[in-house]
Amino acid sequence: MLDIKFVRENKELVKENIKKKFQDNKLPLVDEVIELDEKVRSLKLEGDELRKNRNLISSEIGILMKDKKQEEANQKKEEVSKINEKLISIEEEESIFAKSLREKMLVIPNIMDSSVPIGKDDTFNVEIERFGEPVVPNYEIPYHADICAAISGLDKESAGRTSGNGFYYLIGDIARLHSAMLSYARDFMIDKGFTYCIPPFMIRSDVVDGVMSFEEMDDMMYKIEGEDLYLIGTSEHSMIGKFKGQIINESELPIALTSYSPCFRKEVGAHGLEERGLYRVHQFEKQEMVVLCKAEDAMNWYNKMWSYTVEFFRSLDIPVRTLECCSGDLADLKVKSCDVEAWSPRQQKYFEVGSCSTLGDAQARRLSIRAKGENGNYLVSTLNNTVLASPRGLIALLENNYQEDGSIKIPKALQPYMGGKEKIEKK
Repeated sequence: MLDIKFVRENKELVKENIKKKFQDNKLPLVDEVIELDEKVRSLKLEGDELRKNRNLISSEIGILMKDKKQEEANQKKEEVSKINEKLISIEEEESIFAKSLREKMLVIPNIMDSSVPIGKDDTFNVEIERFGEPVVPNYEIPYHADICAAISGLDKESAGRTSGNGFYYLIGDIARLHSAMLSYARDFMIDKGFTYCIPPFMIRSDVVDGVMSFEEMDDMMYKIEGEDLYLIGTSEHSMIGKFKGQIINESELPIALTSYSPCFRKEVGAHGLEERGLYRVHQFEKQEMVVLCKAEDAMNWYNKMWSYTVEFFRSLDIPVRTLECCSGDLADLKVKSCDVEAWSPRQQKYFEVGSCSTLGDAQARRLSIRAKGENGNYLVSTLNNTVLASPRGLIALLENNYQEDGSIKIPKALQPYMGGKEKIEKK
């Protein structure tokens, strides 16, 4: 969410930013919020004047009562009563306008970084760099669900009976490999200096409103019936929410955290669920990284964070590339974002395994997260990035380490988490 003062002083810039995101339907919001802000400020000023007058009259009543001028005192009391009635009306009106102002402000997109490429949708995203040589072996790579099935490692049929489409059982060595990747991702980030956390897996609606847009919430999140709680779609939500309403000592910045959680997503929309496989499912597990820092340090952290994900996947012998998200593919709260994509030798193309974003002070403004510095309090900047989301990361590992005899080579980095095993044999 933008600062209303910024919108007032930079109306055309805000409108131009909306146009670059191809959201022209939101252009009227800019004038609407400026008009609402004027009403709120006018009512506040009127209310302040009335309170000032009430205080003066109240002090006069005390003097009149002391001088036993009861009739004059009663007249003044009637004036105070009328002021109170007027104040109630003004405060109610101000509250209505302020609520409408906030609701509209939440929909206006954050100002993008000038380096973000302009494009209507993800087909305009720009490849930045490739890491590792994408290899297509001279033997066929089966579909990942078939690789798992050949090792007796996947059961979607039983999950369909217990939970429905979009769920799965991982079994045996495949389940162990999945857990090994997550354990390695945890230790990888701890070695980078991040503090490990396991957060709540449910959050309240005021935290949801603070970390994401309404459209994202409707498409992603499951609500707990009868309670003000939502299942998290990523641990970023509860990790940022941890600091809601807090004032952090500047000396504590930056705060670098890495968190594990299961994640739950409706996966509503054009992509839909994957019927047979594990690429797009309702439930998965994730190792995330979250940073709170000063505004001037945010871009440096952004570049470090996506590079850690690249380094993680390369340590598992998986070629990856980075892809800059264009303006039309950038979520409204984000200033800049890039995806890390892993190579699929079966499809002979890259697919998304992680996303890194810097959000400026948008989340901090919504959740009132500030730092206390020498010159007063200020909003922090927030960033988040995927270390590993699995089973999607598992798919990349299986395809890039699949051997001609049907076995799966276990990268050296994972072998300590697999009891020293060097490969998983086909059964």
